[in-house]
This record gives sequence, structure tokens and C-alpha cells, in this order.
Amino acid sequence: MSKERKIINTNIRLNLTDPADQEAWEHLQHMDRKKYKSYSRAVVASLNDHFRREEAIASDPYLETRQKEDLFLQRVLETIETGAKQSMPMVVMNSLMELLRPAASCIALPSIASDQSKPVDSALISGKGQFVTNAPWQAVSDPLPDADQEESLDDALDFADSF
Repeated sequence: MSKERKIINTNIRLNLTDPADQEAWEHLQHMDRKKYKSYSRAVVASLNDHFRREEAIASDPYLETRQKEDLFLQRVLETIETGAKQSMPMVVMNSLMELLRPAASCIALPSIASDQSKPVDSALISGKGQFVTNAPWQAVSDPLPDADQEESLDDALDFADSF
């Protein structure tokens, strides 16, 4: 049993001196033969797509505007994501430094006056406002930090260990 077929045969005339017709002919000549097996399949797909789009625009006049806005917003989101990925290490580092600030105030080195022969790294300053020398770190003889400071220090170290 063969499938019943109703075939309509029609001709398409293209005037190759008309730019629109020339463009259509070029599309037919360079179409993807794996996607469209014949001119008929390409013409059917193109006509259906064209008229569906016209109907969609007629029923929703803002369709194209929303599509353009969606594409624009997608590009904005991608740009923000890229910027966030690039700046995230600094944000994390700043957060870590804020968490470690209480710990830094509990650590001190010998003062500069006690040993003038050692070089000073002026970029490092202890939590007590003293310059930190390149000498080995020593614990401060001040009383131990209270429980809140110690918990904050533990949290900061746990955070740092998570990397």
C-alpha cells in the first residue's frame, strides 16, 4: 500500500536583474543540501517560517522589541558575570583581611627602637600601630584575646583553609 500523495506543481520565476530575486537565487544555490534535500523543501521551510513570523508579529507587535531586549539583557548579564569573575579574588581577599584583622592585633614584633640594625618593611604595620620588622614573629605578652576575638580568629582561619 502506498501513501496517497497530493502534489501541486508550480513554477517560480526569478528575475536576476532584481536584487531581491538575485539574493533568493543565491540562497537556493548555496543552501545546505543535507538540511534541504531539494529546492521544494527549502521554499516550503522559508515560506512557512516567513508567514508564521508575520502572524506572530501581527498578534504581538512588541515581539521583535522584546527579543532585542532579551538579547541585550543577555549580553549585559554576560558582561557582569565576566567582571565579577575577574574581581572576585579581590573581594575574597578583602573579606579575608577583615576577618584576620583581630588576629593581627594580637601579634607584635620587637619595636624598632630595640633593634635599629634590622631592616624595616614599612608596608607592614601591626595592629597596635607599630612598624613590623623582618624579625621572626613573636606573641604579644598582652592578655589573651577574649572568647569573641578567639572565635573570630578561628572563623578567619577556617575560611582561609577552605581555599
